[in-house]
Amino acid sequence: MTSRPPESLSLDRFATPIGIALLVTDRAGTLCALDWEDHASRLSRLLRLNFGAVDLREGAAPVSVRQPLADYFAGHLGGLNAIATRTGGTPFQRRVWSALRTIEPGRTLSYGALASRIGVPAAVRAVGHANGANPIGMVLPCHRVIGADGSLTGYGGGLHRKRWLLDHESVISHQSPVISHQSSELRSGLIPDP
Repeated sequence: MTSRPPESLSLDRFATPIGIALLVTDRAGTLCALDWEDHASRLSRLLRLNFGAVDLREGAAPVSVRQPLADYFAGHLGGLNAIATRTGGTPFQRRVWSALRTIEPGRTLSYGALASRIGVPAAVRAVGHANGANPIGMVLPCHRVIGADGSLTGYGGGLHRKRWLLDHESVISHQSPVISHQSSELRSGLIPDP
């Protein structure tokens, strides 16, 4: 039995207002992971879980990844969906991660609403676990998922980053974010109206 060689991936660093983002791309320039420099050990763990053994080397991410990120931080929120992504994960995780991209900037969704959106309303906890294993934070916008009571809940990059991203999106979109789920709870006091 022959084991395949480790996949070759490139690691780039990208300065943002909330810290240095680590961008991992494959040979085709597809984004495979995005995490924060102060969470590099988690990035390594998620790469191993999603791709097995990898040969990670310094290398610039393509403009097709860097420019939409720069645009996002400059206030052009819609461009993140233009970034091509590739994840490993289970079919269920990929379903959750795909659904994250349907949450519009400036809006939030509860874990229960996200579970309902993908057709498994009883799988709230599994959706939470899949959200926590998201290897491409921000681009697959897990920061837009909050507690049913409107509270900020876990975010791999830290709650301070989650709050900043939600504030940034809310101010730019000029909308009061709401929780879009069956009980129609409003977020109160989490992000001030612009």
